[in-house]
Amino acid sequence: MSIVTLTGFMGTGKTTVGKRLAEALGKPFVDTDALIEVRAGASVAEIFANQGEAHFRALEREVVAEAVQADAVVATGGGAIVDDVNYRAMHAAGPIVCLQASPETLVRRTGHDRSRPLLNDPKRRERISALLAERAAMYARADLTIDTTGTPVSQVVKRIRTFLRDYTAEKVAS
Repeated sequence: MSIVTLTGFMGTGKTTVGKRLAEALGKPFVDTDALIEVRAGASVAEIFANQGEAHFRALEREVVAEAVQADAVVATGGGAIVDDVNYRAMHAAGPIVCLQASPETLVRRTGHDRSRPLLNDPKRRERISALLAERAAMYARADLTIDTTGTPVSQVVKRIRTFLRDYTAEKVAS
């Protein structure tokens, strides 16, 4: 069972925070997008371009189901939680933390990164806002939400560690 699963939109800091959190907890870090790329032998952008989003989401479902069974800090792709099968697997494995940031921050952080196929749009800011609106209800199902806009990584990690301590204490008490 995962220690925690990190979710949230592209550019919110899931990988950066996840690596630092895993290090602080002395646990492995698992990035589901990286696992998908290894399994497929192609980048996420190449999978989207050559096989389509549906193929990527099928791979993602398999990888998420496996990843959340590890005793690790797991970071998922930004859209993973939208799939109810993924959400149920993540939720059953342990707490879910959603990282969020303002659309302006996300535009700045993702820049002109072409490895993010859902953001390859000349109107990136509008695309980000639309995707955030589509996913809002799904992200809201997380056990904890942290806004990373202007928040140092060390502070985000500290908040998650405090949350995990309290979460574990509640589970033991009940």
